[in-house]
Amino acid sequence: MITQVRGRLVEKSPTEVVIDCNGVGYLLHISLNTFSGLPEDENVVLYTHLSIRDDAHTLFGFINKTEREVFKLLISVSGVGPSIARTMCSSMTSDEIQQAIASENVAVIQSVKGIGAKTAQRVIVDLKDKILKTFNIDEVSVSASNTNKDEALSALEVLGFNRKQSDKVVNTVLKANPDASVENIIKLALKNL
Repeated sequence: MITQVRGRLVEKSPTEVVIDCNGVGYLLHISLNTFSGLPEDENVVLYTHLSIRDDAHTLFGFINKTEREVFKLLISVSGVGPSIARTMCSSMTSDEIQQAIASENVAVIQSVKGIGAKTAQRVIVDLKDKILKTFNIDEVSVSASNTNKDEALSALEVLGFNRKQSDKVVNTVLKANPDASVENIIKLALKNL
């Protein structure tokens, strides 16, 4: 099993990279988060996962071990293949995926292209306990911040703001101030809407 690749970055695009390791070029499929985290110099280390199917052996590369673990957990769910897992890792950061699963936020998971309602629920049912245990997420803080977020979004919607746009702004506010009260979330979000 290939667990990491260290070498010279020869080619890169938002979906794949080629890394030269002592004369052998490895093609790794990557997420947008990994692409944005690639260093400017040519020397890179990517953590990998080898997906073996009847018709292909595909090597996926990740900027850190956390993203790789989240990817491996996602592909363990029935109905979520490597391409959907990579799309999910491109749409959200590893932390956002963990928070969405831990807080049972079906809408966030379902917002990923290729994931329907049943698959989103299956992801939560199959992975919630594993996510909480593997990444030591405090379930109480997840539910509290999620409740504050929901209340803030509802208030912003009542004030006439688009829910999708508000959701992005509120997520940004919560990243910077994870313990913010509902009032503070709304005040900070209003400055950015």
